[in-house]
Formats: sequence, structure tokens, C-alpha cells
Amino acid sequence: MLVCTKTTLPALLLTASSFAIMSPAFAQEQEAQEEAQAEAIAQDDDFHSDEAIVVTAPFLANLNILAGTSAISGDTLTREIQPQIGDALTKLPGVSATSFTPGASRPILRGFQGERVRVLTDGIGAIDVSNTSADHAVTIEPLTLDRIEVLRGPAVLLFGGQAVGGAVNAIDKRIPRAVPDEAFHLDAIANYASATDQYGGAASLDIPLADRLVIHFDGSYRKSDDLEVSGFVLSPQLRAEQLEIAAEEREEGHLDEAEEAEELANLRGRIPNTATKTYSLGTGIAFIDDGGSIGIAASYYNSDYGVPARPGAEHAHGEEEGEEHEGEEEHEEGEEGHEEEGPVTIGLEQFKVDLRAEALLPGFFEKLRVRAAYADFSQTEFEGDEVGTVFENQGIEGRVELVQRNNDGWRGATGVQYVFRDFSAIGAEAFVPPNITNQFGVFTLQEYSSGGWDFEAAARYDHSAVNARTLGISRDFNSFSAALGAGYTTANDLKIGINLSRSERAPAAEELLSNGPHVATQAFEIGNPDFTTEKSIGGEFYVRYDSPDIQLSATAFVNDFDDFIIDIPTGGEEDGLPVFQYIQNDATYYGFEFEGSAKLAEAGGFRFVADTVVDYVHAKLDGLGPVPRIPPLRVLGGLEAQSSGLTLRGEVEWFADQNRNASFETETEGFTLVNASASWKPFGKGGGLTLIASANNIFDVAGRRAASFTKDFAPLSGRDFRMSAKVSF
Repeated sequence: MLVCTKTTLPALLLTASSFAIMSPAFAQEQEAQEEAQAEAIAQDDDFHSDEAIVVTAPFLANLNILAGTSAISGDTLTREIQPQIGDALTKLPGVSATSFTPGASRPILRGFQGERVRVLTDGIGAIDVSNTSADHAVTIEPLTLDRIEVLRGPAVLLFGGQAVGGAVNAIDKRIPRAVPDEAFHLDAIANYASATDQYGGAASLDIPLADRLVIHFDGSYRKSDDLEVSGFVLSPQLRAEQLEIAAEEREEGHLDEAEEAEELANLRGRIPNTATKTYSLGTGIAFIDDGGSIGIAASYYNSDYGVPARPGAEHAHGEEEGEEHEGEEEHEEGEEGHEEEGPVTIGLEQFKVDLRAEALLPGFFEKLRVRAAYADFSQTEFEGDEVGTVFENQGIEGRVELVQRNNDGWRGATGVQYVFRDFSAIGAEAFVPPNITNQFGVFTLQEYSSGGWDFEAAARYDHSAVNARTLGISRDFNSFSAALGAGYTTANDLKIGINLSRSERAPAAEELLSNGPHVATQAFEIGNPDFTTEKSIGGEFYVRYDSPDIQLSATAFVNDFDDFIIDIPTGGEEDGLPVFQYIQNDATYYGFEFEGSAKLAEAGGFRFVADTVVDYVHAKLDGLGPVPRIPPLRVLGGLEAQSSGLTLRGEVEWFADQNRNASFETETEGFTLVNASASWKPFGKGGGLTLIASANNIFDVAGRRAASFTKDFAPLSGRDFRMSAKVSF
């Protein structure tokens, strides 16, 4: 049991909140957690076993108003843990991943990625550079998390106007929320995955120093080898290209080049240069009493991982170098210089300081909440042993919000938010000049419930400024966003609702200022500093049913964009790479998500449950065709036998072909994954030990994510056996 003791904190917290408003050492997003969440986190909350999902969005106690929200924790999170948070969420409705490499994968929500999805840690942005490019890792270690939430609906405006697709909120324990009533509390996890020969582990320790003071320590370590895959590494299209190159080189008498191309075409079994090594350290301390709480945490994240190279890219660069020289000797020198570059690997590190505080208030407002973070991030991209590009990012995010007391069914929250970002890139891949972004936002979310009706309204104003002094470019943007929602719950627990939104997003610095080769995405990217804000009108209609034996949720959504920002090929070439120009164009996204779970029977101490997830996104650019990298239709079905000590699960996940592609994309062949798992609690549900064994992609099929930049030369994992052990006492 976790308990809180007493005394007052409002004066201390008011000082903290004043600092948050005045200092640029603070930043974005919300968080916090009701006492009810402590219970929810202790449970296993996959969709079919959790009746009341509790979220950490500032004051929301449950999901009876929000539409399209999902969460995983407990055994489900342990079973689905991957090196990157994006790959850990892909079985939730409407969620895919960039899957650039095992060391870098970001969530995709309803087909949106990058700047249109907010990735948060306990309500505050990750403050890394993962939003600037798919090859950049998210600095969140899944092994240390208690819970991951995927949030949508009007309340997402609390996280910022950028969250058009939604927000992913990862909850850790670094700032304690309660004081243990025992001498210490320890949580630990260890896992192994055969497809990468991955070993990993994490542990956290909470120690009460006094009745109202608790200190926290945690650490994690994970190491993996190159990813094992089924069949050929290259897609059929890329294999054909390499075999054609081999034939041409052989005909011209270049036997070494021909053999190299043939070797690439026939590469199978493992993806070279995809090994990872990651570790993290964290500590926090919190003062907690009946009047509120205040806590601070410091953490360090370090990761090294390989980036698979697109076959043919080196060949193109080699040709360009060869053309600049005359004579065979000079051509050979060019080849030698190229060979010295070696494979691309990334080493990144982040130091972060977090603050969370809360005070109970009398009168109209029930609580004052403060959340802030500062991070110093550095990422070095190596070409062999040589430093290629160094990315530096210092960021501050903070928010202060006042939570209203529930008054006859009316509740809400109003606050301010500040974001500061100082970004620079130096080296061969410095396709974005140094720039500073400042953003200030004001927001409110109001909810009202009466009888079977629920109503929700949100509004937000943001002022953003992007300054690139080296170019003499300075842009300011004012963005207004608003959302309305209404839902009605019938006497038989059927809920029908609709959400409408008008969102506005300021262009990111990368969209305004890019001008250079971006080897990771195999493109020479060119931004446009004259962009205006991106506007969208969105709507979603949902139906949900919740009973002890059946839970259903279906959502249809549409987003219509004006001045949608996208990079498209121009047909030109620079530095041996195709030129991609950022443009603004109207666009439309629409699709649906369905999630269902039903109890089939009870026998022999087991509860037999069937569940399913179906999702689909259709996205097009007016007059230009499909939006690139959109996930296809997906259907997942599972059967589960649940008991207090043992849970057995089998599932099948089917992906359709994706043949709606942009002009520069290749088609993606559909595939089917079959998975199975067993979870055993040898000492019972409250015994503190859980053992999980799983077999993923049992039939070792070849699968490629349509939404991935690297799908043609970095397929998904082949057959993968996993084992995990989790202890808590």
C-alpha cells in the first residue's frame, strides 16, 4: 500500500508556479495523477481486462468523455516492450510506427507522424530531436515505464496545437507520487529477445526518508545485436535494382562492383548495422502531504545504434565522385575515400531535470499544478570512425494550470504553457541551420455532465517565433485552435458521441529552414521560410459499449487541411540525392478504428476472452495523389484464457497490401503475423513475481511497414522468442 501524510504546501507551490511562469526554464504539457490512478497502474490494463482506464491528463479521472484513447501497462506493457516506444504501441487501434531501425522508432497516430504527434514523458515533451527526422531516437526508455497512454479528442489541445494526430504520454516513477508504508519498494524487470539476441533489465527503488519525504532511484541497460529477419533483406524492387547494377558493372568489366551489388541483392537473415546499446540512470525526490506535493528528478539517457544504409545510395555517390575525376587512378582514389566513410552509427545522450508540483486550493479552483523540464541533448552521427554531423538541442518546457472544482457536473482546467528550443546541427548532414524557437500558449478545457449527456469544449492560443540568425530569418506565428465534443450514454451503457475541432499549427523550423542533404531519408531537403500556419477542420463520430462481458469502441474520423505542409520530390538531384521540396497543399485524411472484446465462457478457473482491433487510414493531397508513408488496413484478432495466476494468449495480425503510394514510393506487400504468449504469476496475482514467455512471428514471415522510410531495406523482425521476468515488493 502507498499512503500520503499531511500538512500544507500551497505557499511553496505558489513560489514554484511563479518561477515556472517567469523563467524560460519551463515547458509544456500536463500530467499529474489522481489517487485512483495508483490503483489502475497496479492492475493489468489491456483493453479487455480494464473496465476503467485512468489517465494522467491533468484533472481527468476517467475516459467517459474522451474518444479514441488507449493505454497499456502491467503485464501487457511488459509483454510488448521494445527498444523504442513507437514499436511498443503498434497493437493499439490507430497506432503504427516509423520503425526506421531497432534503435529509432516513433509512434504514428492515424497516419500522422513527426510534428503532428506529441510524444511526452509524464506530460512534458521528450525534448529530443526525434521529431526532426525518423532516424533520430526517442529518449524514453520503455523498460522504466509504468504506463503509456495514447490520447485523442478535444482534451489533446491541452498538449499543444501540434497534436493534430494525438499525443503519446509515457508515465515513469522518477518523481514519486506517494510515500511507501514499507522500508523500501523495489520494482525490477529483465528480458531477452532472440531475434536480436537482446538482453535488458531495469530496476527502481523508492525509499521513505520521513513521513512525507520519499527518494527514488532507477537504472536500465539494454544491448542487442543486428536484427534477424526472414528471407531477403532487400525488397523485390531493390533486389531487382541491385541485380541490374551488377549486370551493368559486369558488362563494363567492373567485377568487384558487380560482386558487391550481387552480394547486396542476396543479403538475407540479418540486417547489418542495426545493433543497439542503451542505458539510463535516474533519481528523484518528492515531498508529499495532504495539501499537495512537490518533487524534482534528474535523469541521464545514453544510446548507441546503427542506421541501415539504403543499397544504391553509395553507388550513386561513387558515380558522382568518379565523374569529377579523369583517369582510372583518380577514380580509384575516390573509391578509397568513400570506403573510409564506413557505416553510419549514432551516439546520443540527454541530461534532463524534471519538476512536478501540486497544491490543493479552497474555493472555485481545486488544484494548482506545475510541470516543467529542462534537457540538454546531443547526438553525434558517425560515418565509420569519423564524426559526420553533431546535433545539439537545449530545451525548456513548462506549464502551470488551475483545475476547477467539480460544481454540479461542471469541471475544467485553464493554464499557460511555455516552450523554448535552441537547436543546432554541425557537419555533413547539417541540413537545418542553427535556430531558436519560442512558444507561448494559453489554453482551457471545460466539461459538463448532466443526466446521460457529456459536453466538452477546448480552446487554445499559441504564439510561436522561429529565429535563424545565421540566415537573418525570423518568423512569428499566431495559432488558434478550438474543439467541441458531445456524447450521450443510454440506459444500457451504449455511448454515442461526436467531436469537432479546428486546429492550427505553426510550421516547424525544419519545414521553414531545411536546405541540404539528409542521408538518413535519402533526400536533399529544401524548406520554405515563407510558409503560413497549417489549418485543419476535423471531426470524429464514435460509438462505445461497455458491459461486464462485452466492450466495443468504433470511431470514424476525418481531417481536412488547408496549407498542409509536406515534402515532395521535384525530379531534380543534388549531391547524388533526389531533391524534396517542402510545399503547402490542401490535404484530406479519413479513416476508422474499431476495438472489441467479449467474454466467451468461463470454465476450469479460466475466463475465455476474444478481442479484435481494426484500423484504416486514407490520406490524399489535393491534385497530387496519396500522402506518402500511410499505414494500410490492419486487422488483429486474439484469444485469451485468463486466470488469477496464468494467462495464455494467441493472436493473428493481418496487414493489407499498400498500393496507394506517392510517386516516389514503392508498393508494400501485405503480410500476416501469428503470435503467442503465456504469463504466469507463481505466487498468485498479488505475489510480486510475473514470468512472461512469448513467440512473435511464429511462422517467420517477411513483413515491411508501409509507414517506414527504410521498409525496402529494413524489414520487421523474423521469428522472435522473448522471455521476461518482473518483480515488485
